[in-house]
Amino acid sequence: MNKINYQKQTDAVISEIIEQGTLPRLLLHSCCAPCSSYTLEYLSDYFDITVFYFNPNISPQSEFEKRFLEQERLINALPAKNKIKLIKGEYNHAEFLSIAKGLEDVKEGGERCFKCYRLRLEKTAQLAGQCGFDFFCTTLSISPLKNSQKINEIGFEVAEKYGVKWLPSDFKKREGYKRSIELSHEYDLYRQNFCGCVYSKQNQ
Repeated sequence: MNKINYQKQTDAVISEIIEQGTLPRLLLHSCCAPCSSYTLEYLSDYFDITVFYFNPNISPQSEFEKRFLEQERLINALPAKNKIKLIKGEYNHAEFLSIAKGLEDVKEGGERCFKCYRLRLEKTAQLAGQCGFDFFCTTLSISPLKNSQKINEIGFEVAEKYGVKWLPSDFKKREGYKRSIELSHEYDLYRQNFCGCVYSKQNQ
């Protein structure tokens, strides 16, 4: 099966926004400050962005809190054309453990990760629908280790369920991942060496 070029779809959405002269509201799920750095730099000219930090997969809670503080610090420091807002999601680690049950030994990047994508994207879509956002999206696709095809597939599914538009994306394209590393150095961001869950840490 041919892979879909989601960057081209992002380009099409942004071209339409520019043509219409609008500033749509975007709820952007973020896993951490480094992954959001390039994404925010790229999208903040075209959207009114609220970052949703919702990551019950992260363990322990001290790691969750550390990453949140880095996210907050980056948003306050980043020179964005349009002010970026931040929502801190609830930390309910049991919620993640429940969806990972029976998949603890699955290789990183497999079905457990797909369920984790869905957990976070569904919560983001639900909040976006409740709060009247025009679009929702996630920073997850910036990582070379994340399956952008699956992320977008799930994004479109939950978008239909909650009646809000999914912004298709593959932020690793156009050297987005490389730019995120540059920005991480520029802002001296904490870059963790594992995705967040205890299983990804074991697979380092």
